[in-house]
Amino acid sequence: MTDHTGIARLLSDRPMDAVSLDWLKKAHDAQLALCAALEDIADSLPANINRQKCMYAAKSLIPLVNGVHRYEEETLFPLLEKLRAHDGELTDAIARLKFEHVEDECFAEELTDTLTRLGSGDAGVNAEAAGYMLRGFFESIRRHIAFEQQFMLRGPLAS
Repeated sequence: MTDHTGIARLLSDRPMDAVSLDWLKKAHDAQLALCAALEDIADSLPANINRQKCMYAAKSLIPLVNGVHRYEEETLFPLLEKLRAHDGELTDAIARLKFEHVEDECFAEELTDTLTRLGSGDAGVNAEAAGYMLRGFFESIRRHIAFEQQFMLRGPLAS
């Protein structure tokens, strides 16, 4: 789901007052699909850029990243902290994930600008730097999701 309409629908269906692991799985799947699209773009540099894919990714990136982060910070993390109130490792992990959210959101803004420039055919974009940015971003998002799925979404929430 890398199209802007599908992402907008996903975000509008976001539960506001309850944790939904089903919704979070869909959100993770959407993020991973966007990561795959970003990897395709990186692989296409410098000569075979799909400008339309760049524009779709640019339009979807910030809303998806910020929307999932808001859900985690406003709904998921508070519940985990409540269920496992005396778990210092969990508290540290959540603090780290929140810090990663800030980094990811700043990186998404820079990447959106680069994707927009690539999509509009701006010849001034350094393809090597753009590829490095893309790979750094999607690998970070993939690691973040893997950590959440492996360590945070098991136990009290999975039962």
